[in-house]
Amino acid sequence: MRSLSTRSRLLGLAGLLVLALGPLGQAGAQNPAATPPAEPVLAADLREEIQHIPVTVSDLYGRQETRQIPITVFRPAGAGPHPLVILNHGRPTRDKRAQQGRQRYEHMARYLVAKGFAVMLPTRLGYWETYGDFDPEDSGACNAMRIEPMAKAASDQVLATLAYAQSQPDIDTSRWLVMGQSVGGLTAVATVARHPAGLVGGINFSGGTGGDPERRAGNPCGPAVLAKAWEAQAKEARVPMLWLYWANDLYWGEDNPRRWQQAWTAGGGLAEFHTLPASGKDGHNGMNADMDHWVPLVEAYLARLGFTRPGVPTVPPAQGQRRIDAVNEVPISESAREGFYRKFLAAPAPRAFAIGPSGNVGWATGDWAVGRALGFCQARKGQACKLYAVDDQVVWAP
Repeated sequence: MRSLSTRSRLLGLAGLLVLALGPLGQAGAQNPAATPPAEPVLAADLREEIQHIPVTVSDLYGRQETRQIPITVFRPAGAGPHPLVILNHGRPTRDKRAQQGRQRYEHMARYLVAKGFAVMLPTRLGYWETYGDFDPEDSGACNAMRIEPMAKAASDQVLATLAYAQSQPDIDTSRWLVMGQSVGGLTAVATVARHPAGLVGGINFSGGTGGDPERRAGNPCGPAVLAKAWEAQAKEARVPMLWLYWANDLYWGEDNPRRWQQAWTAGGGLAEFHTLPASGKDGHNGMNADMDHWVPLVEAYLARLGFTRPGVPTVPPAQGQRRIDAVNEVPISESAREGFYRKFLAAPAPRAFAIGPSGNVGWATGDWAVGRALGFCQARKGQACKLYAVDDQVVWAP
């Protein structure tokens, strides 16, 4: 069961998302600067767990530290060995780094696990529980940025995560990928530049650094500095990448990412580049809020690398004998029908409603509705759920 604060956080990420998982707990108003976010319940169906590993990194000023960082691990069912994705988070403003919580990207992880990947997501040093006196991703003043130290510190933590994965018998690190969003995308690029053993590809979602959507919308610090750094890093890159940006990215604007990709390829790197149409108020969050549009591009990219198992949930054919508005025929409790299914009926398409074997339900509207509905239904109990309705059609086949 999700608390109100957790539910609100998810809605904030997806914008149009509506969910129904059970009775809501009570939560009073809180000061986000003073109260850490509630720790989410582990997703049982993704075999989610938390591990801590040591990392040794240096900052812009040459200070070196060894600290423990948390890693969120998701695994597919079965003994494996499963190919690996190391997924990397972005860099919020200083006042939010302590409050951002353990990084999970659950919907993204759910898609990758459905494709058969184990997913490891390190919450890097300087964020959440390690926020404090040491920030290895400080790149200096806006007019005098240095990209290399922060890129090395971030990618060092990817390699430390890889070393931990190599100790796990159910994970195949002979074929793995690195992915990330925002500074996590920069981290993915920096990791590809170091061509570690077993790496076969990387995906950069809205990658970069120096953005400020409130004071410098579309005009980041040092875009030419980043271009120069990526051109230099590309000389050692070996694997093909996929770079995805959105037209209305308030951190970078529309033109800078294309220049960065041109610098990367000029240096010898390989990167298929796409600018996707505007998403929401700020396309910088497209990885989380625009899955319907980027998933086909990622499916095609991963298929070229040999990962052909589909990650898109299958929608069964419509059951013509069932009417979507026949509320009393939905095979769940009366309270769930009245509390959740009627809300689903009132929601706009795209929308989906899922049911689990013990009567648990999940529903969603908007982006990636089918995948989110199934995830909300089955995450906490770990039971596989089935779709009951998608858009205006009942697809339930008992």
